[in-house]
Amino acid sequence: MVGMQALLEVLAAAGVRHIFGNPGSTELSLNAALATDSRFTYILGLQEVPVAAMADGYAMASGGLGVACVHTCCGLGNAMGMLYNAYCEGSSLLVLAGQQDRRLRFEEPVLAGDMVSVARPWTKWATEIERVEDLPSAVRRAVQTALTPPTGPVFLSIPVDVQLTGVEGLDLTPPHVPDRRVRPPQDALNRAATLLAEACHPVILAGSRVVEAGAVAELVTLAELLGALVLADPPTSHGRLPMPADDPLYGGTVPQDANSLARRLADKDVVLAVGISLLRRFQYQDAEQPFRAGVHLIQMDSDSWELGKNYPVEIALVGDPQAGLAELVDMVALSYGSEQREAAARRRIELAARRADNRARLLLEMEKQRGRRPMSPVVMMEALARALPPDAAVVLEASAHTHLNVLERLGVLRDPTGHFGHRGWALGWGLGCAIGVKLAWPDRPAVALLGDGAALYTIQGLWSAAHHRVPVVFVIANNAQYNVLKHTADGLWVPPEKLVGLDLTEPEVDFVALSHGFGVEAFRVTEPDDLAQRVAAGVEGAEPLLLDVTIER
Repeated sequence: MVGMQALLEVLAAAGVRHIFGNPGSTELSLNAALATDSRFTYILGLQEVPVAAMADGYAMASGGLGVACVHTCCGLGNAMGMLYNAYCEGSSLLVLAGQQDRRLRFEEPVLAGDMVSVARPWTKWATEIERVEDLPSAVRRAVQTALTPPTGPVFLSIPVDVQLTGVEGLDLTPPHVPDRRVRPPQDALNRAATLLAEACHPVILAGSRVVEAGAVAELVTLAELLGALVLADPPTSHGRLPMPADDPLYGGTVPQDANSLARRLADKDVVLAVGISLLRRFQYQDAEQPFRAGVHLIQMDSDSWELGKNYPVEIALVGDPQAGLAELVDMVALSYGSEQREAAARRRIELAARRADNRARLLLEMEKQRGRRPMSPVVMMEALARALPPDAAVVLEASAHTHLNVLERLGVLRDPTGHFGHRGWALGWGLGCAIGVKLAWPDRPAVALLGDGAALYTIQGLWSAAHHRVPVVFVIANNAQYNVLKHTADGLWVPPEKLVGLDLTEPEVDFVALSHGFGVEAFRVTEPDDLAQRVAAGVEGAEPLLLDVTIER
């Protein structure tokens, strides 16, 4: 058995069925081995950015391992932005790259280089395999490392001669990922439950790692028991949805700046932060602490690095969010008296009324903007909301959503597993991610909402959707500009008109023509009802579809 065959044996034993790649001279042995191995489907991308994004989306949706094979040093360089995203997400991504034959290395041949040092900062583990005998162990270690909390990407560099060397007696034992359901320590849980039970104004800050731990039901139960407002990650790191968006206790995202968050939490006496990175800010705007003096801060996470990283905590709970939240539910329920239950019920009623009022104000604003053309972002999002099936997977890489969160404010995303947003903000991620999500969930409708600027980073990913017949509906929010940078300029007190290079005009990009060139049907959309109808039809179709939606400039 040669090295590349051994690699495939271990990956197959780990449950890998899709390998995303762009072939190169140092990876041809993989393509040769896959030609006769029916256990795998090779998903071809035209460049490494969409390849890595597809594998990332597949990993997040499946909860398993995403595998991306890139072409040695240059291919790894292309994929680094998406590797950074995966690192910020904690995505279980295995990146493979061929390395030049070691018998040439002293001569400094074409394509050779120190890839391990390049990949190491944005991976949990990175190594180059020096002996074919070590290859099965290296693959096992990589799989186990990627899938063990805190999860994250890993990298393997495999020299050509190691790929092709034959050897007998290799240990092909499958990887073994330990059970992650490790609850936090009992004493710490008891102290946290006491604080929560005695709280007059509790709040829960819940992040992406709640849904990734399968802890949504436990979070909802605890929030209802406490009558606690739930806030999710801030807009710029709002990757996954921690609870159903239509839950009356869901209050949307944490404000991005510390002053706004401090005002939002001003009356809260106990804060439970679970599965969230506190506070991953985007710009320096102020120096105020978001948590007032005297507030009790409890933090629970499977990643011990996050506990107390930026703000001192009173109780740090290291453990699996699902196991920890389940224990807190039982403990709080046992200690709650009738007076506390009545107070929690009053809080639930008050929060539900606030949520209904917020939704009513949003609908009124939509009605005011309905006649404007080009469509306002709010009207575009309302049309999209009308068309989305309840089980839709929605991948979001557009500032129109980031700043407005209309789908959540309308309560459309009732299945929180289907929400995929940016956490790293290396652009070009959304288009490939949506393809990977759909491949992981072939029976769920998939829609990608993309900014025009972001889509152009990886527009060639449309070819992969057409070639492999992956029925994703790609919605381009086209305002012919880098709108997110104009928002950023506001935060820096720089007038946008003083900046150059922020408008995609003269000429404007013809997304319909581009899409047709890659083999994907496409339409230009200017009316909200037309958008809703085409999205509704597209998610029922068997082919990919692109909709170029003109919105306010």
